[in-house]
Amino acid sequence: MNIEGKVALITGGAHRVGKAITMELAQRGADVIVNYNQSEAMAHTTVHEAETLGVRAIAQKANVSNQIEVSTMISESEELLGPIQILINSASLFTKTELPTNSTEDWNQVTNTLIQGSFNCSNIIAPIMQNAGSGVIINIVDLMAWLPRRGYAAHSVGKAALMALTRQLAVDLAPNIRVNAVAPGPVLSPDEYSQKTRDRIASGTLLKRWGTPLDVSRAVIFLVESDYITAEYITVDGGERYGGNQ
Repeated sequence: MNIEGKVALITGGAHRVGKAITMELAQRGADVIVNYNQSEAMAHTTVHEAETLGVRAIAQKANVSNQIEVSTMISESEELLGPIQILINSASLFTKTELPTNSTEDWNQVTNTLIQGSFNCSNIIAPIMQNAGSGVIINIVDLMAWLPRRGYAAHSVGKAALMALTRQLAVDLAPNIRVNAVAPGPVLSPDEYSQKTRDRIASGTLLKRWGTPLDVSRAVIFLVESDYITAEYITVDGGERYGGNQ
């Protein structure tokens, strides 16, 4: 797909990896919809930065796990920018959820964002893409879809489900809509990580360093533009999967 002139919705597009993807799409000439739930100030900053690149950009508040809010967001965005032909499901909550648990509140918030949120956006936008004759959906998963980490059950299960949803959507929405995933490894450290922790994680990759959000956004661009790839994923992890074998 030629990105220039297309309308792209990026969930969680206001900051971190989501912002990098937003800005890369804008750099390639896409009009961008920056979805946020709580990060309003960052969303408007991202919109302003995208507009300086000469594209149209809007911020849209919606909890993606809420179908009504998603439907409203998409309808309003269509009225302002036109039909959405690129969807990036990037919204995610990285919250600790140990098992067993006496409370399912965090579990529900994490899995609802990752699974129900991605389903809501994809399900509502798919007919728009079909009417346009083409569309691309990219889901942002991560290594925990395959390599669960103790204490993060909801995140691991949610990302694994999102990978399964990627394949299912690719099957059900073919041939006009392609659906793929990008699985980042260590590309952006949480603020609370110490330098010692950062160094330990870097040493666990084959490349012995952290990546950057730009590495992820470039993989997203590749999949958007590659018209003969669907139901696949690209891992952007510096070889972290195999670093422990060295």
